[in-house]
Amino acid sequence: MPGTDWVHLNDDVLLEKKIRQLGLTLDGSGLEPLVRQLYDELSARGLAFPPPCYVGDEWFVPVGVPIIFIPFFLVHDRLRKLERAQMLEVEGETPEWFMRLMRHEAAHAYSYAYQLYKKRRWQQTFGLASTEETPFYRPRPYSRSYVVHLEDWYAQSHPDEDFAETFAVWLTPGLDWRTRYRGWKALQKLEYVDELMTSLAGRPPVHQPAYNVADLDCLNVKLKTYYRQKRKLYEDTYPDFYDNDLRQLFAAGPELAHRVKAAAYLRQHKGVLLNAVDRWTNERRYRVNKLLSRLRERCDQLDLYVDPADPACAVQLASYLTTLVMNYLFTGKFKRTK
Repeated sequence: MPGTDWVHLNDDVLLEKKIRQLGLTLDGSGLEPLVRQLYDELSARGLAFPPPCYVGDEWFVPVGVPIIFIPFFLVHDRLRKLERAQMLEVEGETPEWFMRLMRHEAAHAYSYAYQLYKKRRWQQTFGLASTEETPFYRPRPYSRSYVVHLEDWYAQSHPDEDFAETFAVWLTPGLDWRTRYRGWKALQKLEYVDELMTSLAGRPPVHQPAYNVADLDCLNVKLKTYYRQKRKLYEDTYPDFYDNDLRQLFAAGPELAHRVKAAAYLRQHKGVLLNAVDRWTNERRYRVNKLLSRLRERCDQLDLYVDPADPACAVQLASYLTTLVMNYLFTGKFKRTK
C-alpha cells in the first residue's frame, strides 16, 4: 500500500493524522480477496451486479446508493491494532466475520439497485422501508419469525435489516437454510428471497444513480476526533442509584482480614467478566468495559470490600452485569429509574 510511513508512528502521533491522509485503498490490500469472494458468491447465484466497494469510516451503504463502504481500520494491521486499543475489539476482523457483514451490506445494495423495497410483496413480507428507525429496539431472542445472522437479533430492528439479514443467510455458501430454519416462520421469508433473487438472475440493476465517492467523503477527520466521537456513542451517564446495588453485592469496610477491595477484585476479574457478559449479550466489549470501569471507580469511592473466596460473588456479579447490559439492549438505559 503506497504511503505507509505512518505505520511506525506511535498511537499519540498517529491519532493526529486525518484518515484520508493515510492513503488507504482496497486495491492490493488483504481485503481485496474477500471482496472478490462476495462477488463470486453473488455470481454463483446468477446475480450480475457486484456492488462497488470503498473505504469508509464504518460499515454502511448510503441511502439510495448501491455501494458498500468498508471500515478503514480493517485495511491495515496497524489500524486494526489502533482500533483494538481504542475500542477493545475490531468489528469484522476475521474473514468469517467480515463476510457475514459483507453479505448483509450487499443486501442493502441490492435493495437499492433493484428497488426491491418498493415491491408490494417485499413490503408484505418485511414491512415498510419507510418505518422510522430508532437507535434502540426490543428484540425477542426466541422469536422464530426472523433469521439469526448478526449479533443482537439485528433482523428485528427494522424491515430493511430484516431483509438484509434474510438475504445474508440465503447467500451464505454451504448453509442449508431450509433445514436450519425448518418450522420457523422465517423460512417463508427465505423462500421469498430465493424466489426474488432467482427472478433477478442475469439482470442489470434498474437503479444506479450517478455518484461521486468524494461527495460521500467521511474520512476527512482526524483519527483522534473519530475515536472521540465513536467512544461517545458508547458512553452513558452513571447515576448514583447504582450505589444500592453495589452495597448489596459488596460490603463496606474491611471487617475481616481476608477481604479485599471490591475495586481490586473487579480489576483482577475484568477479563473473565468481559468474556462472560459479551458471550451472553453480544454487547460491544467497549461498552461493557466502560460500565465495569465505572462500577470499579464507584466501589473505590464507597470503600467496598469482598471476600474473594466466596464463589457466589463471581456468579452474582456476572448476573448483575448481564442484567444491566440486557436492560441497555432493550431500553437504551443500563437501568430504569424507579
